[in-house]
This record gives sequence, structure tokens and C-alpha cells, in this order.
Amino acid sequence: MIAGIDHFVLTVRSVDDTCAFYQRVLGFKRVDTPNLPTALLFGTQKINVHEAGHTFEPKAKTPTPGSADFCLVAARPLGEICASLEANGVAVEVGPVERIGARGPMMSVYFRDPDDNLVEVSEYSR
Repeated sequence: MIAGIDHFVLTVRSVDDTCAFYQRVLGFKRVDTPNLPTALLFGTQKINVHEAGHTFEPKAKTPTPGSADFCLVAARPLGEICASLEANGVAVEVGPVERIGARGPMMSVYFRDPDDNLVEVSEYSR
């Protein structure tokens, strides 16, 4: 019935700070469209970014900055992701470590964004 994820929403303290982080560290593209949430594009997906207190309807029951925990699939070798994290002063909390994802074994690193959301970036075994 379901083929994949189109987008998800992050509720954040500052749209500008969050977008700048994901653009700088992971190369996402920011898209601002009047009367719509700011979006961060990557691959064929996006993250809609809502600022706490200024969310769009419909929304989660209790949208809260820092409550997300998600995994992104790397388009480049995990070593490049780790180098970008280090170059941008982002501390790796865990990893690289082996995990099992939806498509099988993968290597992952975990870090926090400006709102302390837990971000996992993974590279599947080739």
C-alpha cells in the first residue's frame, strides 16, 4: 500500500538556524514558498520546517522542538558525511556503528541538530 516517505515535519525553535544547519552540514536545499512551510529538499524527499508557535494545520497533537529521531540514507560515502560533521563542529554521538535498516545492514553515525533532534545518517553496504 505504501511506497515510501514524501516528507515529514520538524518543529523547531528557529527556521533560519535549522535550515542553515542542514544546508551547511548535509547539503540540503532550502525552499521558501509564500503561505507554505519552509522546506528542506534532499533526494526525492523533503522536511517541512515549522517554527514552534507558528505551525501549519493540520499538525501533530503536541509539536515540540527536539522530539524527533530519524534516519537519513547517505548519497555519499559515510566518511564524507563524517568529514562534513567534523568540519562544521558537529559532534558525533555514536558511530560509525553497524545497524539494520529497512533494506538490510548499514553503517550509521548519530548526531544532534540545533534543536537536539537525534539525526542518524546511514550508508547501506554496497
